[in-house]
Amino acid sequence: MNDYRLVLVTAPDMESARKLVKGAVERRFAACGKIISNIESHYWWEGKLQSNLECQLLYKTHNERIGDLQDWIVSEHPFETPEFVVIPLESGLEKYLDWIKAETGATDA
Repeated sequence: MNDYRLVLVTAPDMESARKLVKGAVERRFAACGKIISNIESHYWWEGKLQSNLECQLLYKTHNERIGDLQDWIVSEHPFETPEFVVIPLESGLEKYLDWIKAETGATDA
């Protein structure tokens, strides 16, 4: 079960979010990507408290694809320091996890 991950990324707008989700799924870095729009974020950046509406991206992927997904997000993301947080999945429907593995081309080698 430790082979599956949920990855969190934020994007500044729907245009960027769609590009990041579609591109990652097309490249099979993730089996699925979801966009939740209008997330209100509050954070420190360059010594100032910031507040913005953003999009939260959720990727479901296999551990073997994390490096590829991260490299691609960093290269394509409009932020200098994009959010990229990986959460291990403790459990899930076996058929669904098999689907993630198949769609990402993971081998469990």
